[in-house]
Amino acid sequence: MSRERDGVALWLAPGSAPDEDALVRLIERSVPDHRRGDVFALFAEMGRQHPLGPHWYLPLIGVVPTRQGLGIGAALLRPVLEACDADHLPAYLEATSPKSVPLYRRHGFEPVGEIRMSDCPPIVPMLRSPASH
Repeated sequence: MSRERDGVALWLAPGSAPDEDALVRLIERSVPDHRRGDVFALFAEMGRQHPLGPHWYLPLIGVVPTRQGLGIGAALLRPVLEACDADHLPAYLEATSPKSVPLYRRHGFEPVGEIRMSDCPPIVPMLRSPASH
């Protein structure tokens, strides 16, 4: 979280994974019956795109809308990307907004595909190789 609490990033370290059972329960409680199939299909496709080897994963990053464009997102990315470089590990994320792709590109992420499901906006899986020093 940023010092001013106007942005947050949730990173998962290599070897850790989201709690899929809790996610399924949340979807079952909060997503209307007629949309659940689409949601589960989307998560399945996201899983197929996910890298297999050790990597840092950024499932969530957000900045208060009135504070976007001020470098907060970059500041939230920087410490883990520095650790990726030091440990020679890639980083992975799914860009859920076309506006965020240029930000991630500036930090070395490259698109590795596109996920299109039902009426969901396109999601762009992105991978960043560690920088060589």
